[in-house]
Amino acid sequence: MTIKDAMSCFTTGVTVVTAHTQGQDWGMTCNSFNTVSLDPAMVLWSVRKTSHSHEAFVKAGGYMVNVLGAQQKDLALKFAQGTHEERFAGHNVVRGINHHPRLDGVIAWFDCRVAHIVSAGDHDILIGEVVDFGVRTGHGLAYAQRSFGVLAALDE
Repeated sequence: MTIKDAMSCFTTGVTVVTAHTQGQDWGMTCNSFNTVSLDPAMVLWSVRKTSHSHEAFVKAGGYMVNVLGAQQKDLALKFAQGTHEERFAGHNVVRGINHHPRLDGVIAWFDCRVAHIVSAGDHDILIGEVVDFGVRTGHGLAYAQRSFGVLAALDE
């Protein structure tokens, strides 16, 4: 057993974080997304320092968090590999306030400006102030123990 095996027991939601910088769209699947504050509205996610997307996300000045719905497993997998052009191919996007791409069909989205970047081990934590957001009905895509799923309410 490894530390990664133990951490995989914690169920998370699945997002695709996107940004537009350096003249192109960037996007990657992320399950390190979390709320920081409600007033002001702030969220965070972390990006591995050795990721080929690291510099783009750190220098973009902001990002869009796309919360995936239960039927979007294929989207999560697509944004986990390949070039950024391949990741966005065939997807309709809506541009946010700062031109970051919002993916079609997500159940929630948060358009953020970077407020702080905190170095932590082999990742940088990007804390963003939410400048715009949206939500629609649907169940979120969940991830635990290297498998996708959907959470169901427990019987009371």
